Amino acid sequence: MNQHHEIKEIKFIGDILEATIDGTSKRFKLEDISPLLARATEIERNTFEITPSGYGLHWPLLDEDISIDGLLGIVNAPKKKRKIA
Repeated sequence: MNQHHEIKEIKFIGDILEATIDGTSKRFKLEDISPLLARATEIERNTFEITPSGYGLHWPLLDEDISIDGLLGIVNAPKKKRKIA
């Protein structure tokens, strides 16, 4: 399985999600990335899973998913299918 991102640490400081992604510490305002997380309780916020591939984060108590590419503003173009003549 390809590793999309290396996610080392996720923590919440007030209304900020702080994450270490690919060796760099990043901070995100919860209201900007997920109004649901912004309104969540401490237990709901701190109950999360990092996907094994490093693609994203999942909060099972909230049924909320966030991709790391989305957090970082990375846009992936769809792969083009080759036509076979």
